[in-house]
Parts: sequence; C-alpha cells; structure tokens
Amino acid sequence: MSSEVLVHRAVRPGAILLIFGAVQFIVGMIVVQSRYPGYSLTQNYISDLGGANSPWALGFDASVILLGLCAIFGALLIWSAFPERPSRGVGLTFLLIAGIGAVGVGVFPETTPVLNGGMHVIVSAVAFVGAGIGLTILSFAMAPGPHWRASRPFTLALGVLTLAATVLFETNLYLGLGPGGMERLIVAPILLWAIVEGVHLSQLPRFAPSALPGKAAA
Repeated sequence: MSSEVLVHRAVRPGAILLIFGAVQFIVGMIVVQSRYPGYSLTQNYISDLGGANSPWALGFDASVILLGLCAIFGALLIWSAFPERPSRGVGLTFLLIAGIGAVGVGVFPETTPVLNGGMHVIVSAVAFVGAGIGLTILSFAMAPGPHWRASRPFTLALGVLTLAATVLFETNLYLGLGPGGMERLIVAPILLWAIVEGVHLSQLPRFAPSALPGKAAA
C-alpha cells in the first residue's frame, strides 16, 4: 500500500472523539427534550434545552460543552490525515473555532445575563459559521484518490448546507420548518459529518510514530 495513504496513529483517537462527541450530543438532546414539557422541535430553539425553563438544563449544557471539547481535540488529532495544503490548516482551524463556540454555548446558556444574553448569540454564531466554513474549505484539502472520492463532495455539500441554513435562520426565513427546524438543519449536517467521516478516518491505515513512512505497515 502506498505510503501516501498512511496516517499518524493519533488520527484514530481523533476520529473516535468526533464520533463520540456527536453521538453523545444527539442522545443528550433526545433525553432532555423528552423531559421538557411541551417542547416543540419546530418552534423551540435547540438552546432552549439549556435555558432556565428546561428541567435538565445542566445536562444539556454539559453535553454541548463535551461536544465542543471533542471537536477541538478531534480537529487537532486528525490533522495529519489530510495532505499538506493551505486548505487543511484553514479548514481544521475553523472546525476548532466551531468547537470553541460550542463550548461557549454551554458556558453561556441563552438565559445568561452576560451582555443580556448576547454572549450566547455570539458563541452560537461562531459555532455555526465556523463549522460551515470549516467543512466547505476542508473539502478542498481532500486529495484526489480512492480514500477521499466520496468524502470530498459529501463534506462540501454538508458545509454549504450548514452555511445556507445559517443564513436562512439569521434572516428569519424558516421555509415552513419553524425556527427550531431550521436551526436543526444547521446542526444536523455537522453532526452527520462528524459521525460518517469519523468512521472513515478511523479506518485509514496508520503508521507507528517511530516508523519510516517508506517502510510503514498498514
């Protein structure tokens, strides 16, 4: 197998972090929603789950913080899986920034008094825009080859969808989905990418840190 396909062993734990962060957040949302009387998937914001009216607000806030931390460390660990291109650094940096924004969402719930709740709006925008830009640019870092053939268009499509949904959400154009539905259209592609590409990255052949690339075994 060509050494060009081999990646550092750190990529696998990074990929696992991406998968774990996304899955635990999805489970967290489902559980907290089930405990929130009258909660609507279309009319309630996702962040309402971490607000003052949510009976399990602390659980949601902890889950989104964990999601952000997994995104931050996951982005750092999967760095070597991509070719050395400017788009790699830019794309993964934006994903890292999105992770910081997600941590901020949990630290500053929508009912936080900081900036009269404005801090929550800021960190949410950082998470959404950062992830959308990150995925879009990262798609161009994926070199031509069989191991990226499906990932490139998949990543680009999800990045563009996230950015488009963010624009619609911020301009109050919900297309019949309601504010909650449109916000989920922003978040769903990000979580889907983390799970699908996390599985893909975890399966790339690896080399030991001390091995010479030309003599590495898969």
